[in-house]
Amino acid sequence: MGIFDKKKFAELLALAKGNRSINQYALQCGVSSAHISRLLRGLVDTPPNPETIRKFASKAQNGVTYEELMEAAGHINSSSQAIKQDQPNEWQPQLTEKDKKDIAKTLEEWMKDLTSAEGLAFFNGEPVDEETKEYLKDSFEMILKHARLMNKKKYTPKKYRR
Repeated sequence: MGIFDKKKFAELLALAKGNRSINQYALQCGVSSAHISRLLRGLVDTPPNPETIRKFASKAQNGVTYEELMEAAGHINSSSQAIKQDQPNEWQPQLTEKDKKDIAKTLEEWMKDLTSAEGLAFFNGEPVDEETKEYLKDSFEMILKHARLMNKKKYTPKKYRR
């Protein structure tokens, strides 16, 4: 396995993120914003796995490629030959339109509960501002999507995986 170049990986990831916030990029990629932040700051000593890198590359801006990220992570060498692959042909679940509608419905219910008088609408007697509500909504949405994908991956019988 090659060497994980934290600095180069952080530079490529910042380029891939573009002008989006870390939270926006994380939501689009389906990766934790905290993990992206730690990678950007060079605080992670082990490289992300190829599947996480594929998620980064799928939503990358500024022409950043999967191969560039894999090389910086040390998974492939500079001649683009794979050193380590994490089952690239492995089935990956996708959200259907029904899943997206269910998530939107659940999210709407949670936000309604959040803003009700009995909910978390107040913090130390102060009402929660709109920006905080948006952050919570984005976080809830990412959690719901991630949970749905993890459940699909775990509980979908192999005969239905295509």
